[in-house]
Amino acid sequence: MGEVMKAAVESSSLRDFAKVMNTGGLKGQIPAQEDTSRQRMNLDQDDVKNGLGQLVLTLVKLLHELLERQAIRRIDSGALTDEETERLGYTLMRQSEEIERLRKSFGLEEDDLNLDLGPLGRLL
Repeated sequence: MGEVMKAAVESSSLRDFAKVMNTGGLKGQIPAQEDTSRQRMNLDQDDVKNGLGQLVLTLVKLLHELLERQAIRRIDSGALTDEETERLGYTLMRQSEEIERLRKSFGLEEDDLNLDLGPLGRLL
């Protein structure tokens, strides 16, 4: 087997991380960095905490949007009663408010939860 190549991740931004991870193209390999001092990760506690919060909120928001789409399909198909539709709408509204509250508490912008996945486009 070939030599395992490493990449540097110096930014807490998930977009920068995605760019570094995406540089390997379809081969799945990341070109080795010539400067070995750049191969260290920035593990500032506050940046890591905020980056983790951003990642978790991004996944929660993605799941929330998937749930909303599924709810709309079920409502349009007539599979739900009026009471179930109302409860579902209320629950999704409360969930959206909580995601928004958490986003603000982490100091994130709306666009911070919409990650750039390179050739796949934007996440949300």
